[in-house]
Amino acid sequence: MAPTTRQLGLGPGTLAALGYEPPAPAAGYTVTVRGLVLMCSIGIRRREREQRQRVRVSVDLIATAAAAVPGDDRRRVINYEKVVAAIREIARSGHIDLCEGFAERICAACFADTRVERVRVWVEKLDVFSDAEGVGAMLERTRPLSGASDRSP
Repeated sequence: MAPTTRQLGLGPGTLAALGYEPPAPAAGYTVTVRGLVLMCSIGIRRREREQRQRVRVSVDLIATAAAAVPGDDRRRVINYEKVVAAIREIARSGHIDLCEGFAERICAACFADTRVERVRVWVEKLDVFSDAEGVGAMLERTRPLSGASDRSP
């Protein structure tokens, strides 16, 4: 086991006197959409293909380090209205077989905003089981290294 600073005879002010500064905590910025409920044609069962059902979507959009502190500048924030509009458009665009597929399309739409580094998406079908609040999937994706777009969702 490595010796502690106390065992080395270094008091609390010694490291500072030597010019050591502990790293500053990383700034973070996350935009959330919680519990967006909409009607969607989703599922692999015949009944699900014939009748739209209630789906709840939640999203966390984690900003890049460069975009981590937007302050009061509206031009620097990740716009949750655009995120909600993109989710609604995906839901209206036609039948989706799986919650995972819906979540993947939402992730891709969120990465259209170059300030987004990571995305977590929850998609839940709400009316599958009477004794469960919802069933579905959660995906977490990190921005691909290449092919980023300059558009917002």
